Amino acid sequence: MAVAGPGRPHAVGHLGQSLDGRIATANGSSHYVNGSENLDHLHRLRALADAVLVGGGTVALDDPLLTTRRVPGDSPVRVVIDRDRRLPSDRRVFTDRSAPTLVICDTTHAGTKGNGRWPELVGVDGCGDHLPPQAILEALARRSLHAVLVEGGGLTVSRFLRAGRLDRLQLAIAPILIGSGRPSITLPEIAGLSDAMRPQYRTYMMGADILYDCRLTPNGNA
Repeated sequence: MAVAGPGRPHAVGHLGQSLDGRIATANGSSHYVNGSENLDHLHRLRALADAVLVGGGTVALDDPLLTTRRVPGDSPVRVVIDRDRRLPSDRRVFTDRSAPTLVICDTTHAGTKGNGRWPELVGVDGCGDHLPPQAILEALARRSLHAVLVEGGGLTVSRFLRAGRLDRLQLAIAPILIGSGRPSITLPEIAGLSDAMRPQYRTYMMGADILYDCRLTPNGNA
């Protein structure tokens, strides 16, 4: 992960997926699509980041810790997008003390403490059914969190990609066919392949997985 300068957030998206572009089964089972080598890599990315960001759906289904348990290095600040503050209070990112946790919510929900569920609430003005990625990154930068790992899920990474707010996108592809379930990247429909994103990329073998490391510009291309 590149080092971001003051005031310039740097965001890297990462998703692990099957050959047919699924990150989980229909009921949310995803442990584990990828092998141990990619899990080690993901924890190294966390160690290099100021903050690791996930959507509320990932927290509700997977109950992740988002720490650097598998590698040396400090755990980043954990950032959870929970627009309407509907997540249950028993999720591990709220109950354990291994790393700080921020909750990004709509400004209309940021004024109350929520019975002490969260250490800090960060209000962002909503846009329709979501919180704008640019506004989220700006809110984190104001807290000196400039290097951000957008770890999931597929909807959250897709929104950051669609908004042109990812500097890099890493897709770890496992040799497995799920056949149905939750998709990896979902973007608006295009008319032809000439409109598709074609980023520059490098590939790396990680055990049985192949990691595509894509460099992005604001329009999604190289």
